[in-house]
Amino acid sequence: MGKSRNYTLAIYIFSVVLIGAIAALFFLPQYDGDVGFDITILPLMNAIFNVFTFSFLMLSLFAIKKKNIKLHRNFVFAAFVTTFFFLICYVTYHFLTEPAVFGGSSVMRAIYLFVLISHILLAILNVPLALITVFKGLTMKVEQHRRIARWTMPIWLYVSGTGVIVYLLISPYY
Repeated sequence: MGKSRNYTLAIYIFSVVLIGAIAALFFLPQYDGDVGFDITILPLMNAIFNVFTFSFLMLSLFAIKKKNIKLHRNFVFAAFVTTFFFLICYVTYHFLTEPAVFGGSSVMRAIYLFVLISHILLAILNVPLALITVFKGLTMKVEQHRRIARWTMPIWLYVSGTGVIVYLLISPYY
């Protein structure tokens, strides 16, 4: 029980630090130097990583429905890898630029803001959920893993799916 509490506390601390660091990016001044490449490629890369994450999660879901635990674990690991690459691109882009401003109609702006805000709030929730779910699985706490995965999987799918939608809605304004 002590080890379980140790990694859960570590996950919560890591989650708060990570989310706090990402939030801090929006209060930093824009980087003013030359990076040597067109950074507007990074949001496209984020969308691509989100597509891969969504796909890997769906494949992991199909694998576990077929009771193929090893394949399920591998696809979840792949989803973590693409999420990590997303995070690197996301942080890099937002460190180097000001956020893009949505320029569509008021109706489209309302839709965009609903998708964006729900995406952000659930992404924040998903950080500790995904980490706890994985650790429950890796430590063979199968019943606990299943209980939390019933929440984590749809939230993570929503976050990765809406990440692509946010990109499609905002990309004309980069």
